[in-house]
Amino acid sequence: MQTNEEVFPQVLAALKPFVPDGMEISLETDLTVDLPLESLNVLEVLLTLEDNFDISIPINILSDIRTVEDLVQQIQKLIADEC
Repeated sequence: MQTNEEVFPQVLAALKPFVPDGMEISLETDLTVDLPLESLNVLEVLLTLEDNFDISIPINILSDIRTVEDLVQQIQKLIADEC
């Protein structure tokens, strides 16, 4: 299973185009409150992450993802399930 230290930088890179200038992203960053993500942006981020990790992210888990840490943990689970 990949660690936070392996997954977090790639999640950060996928979110970077949508982060306001000067804003620092941490594991506690709230994706719905702190980032100005619109529906299309969310899909772009998910597609990038699916390509980077060679996984499929089911849309139904999105309701369980609130913070960057939630996203990292879900990706870790999906990677483990793929193995």
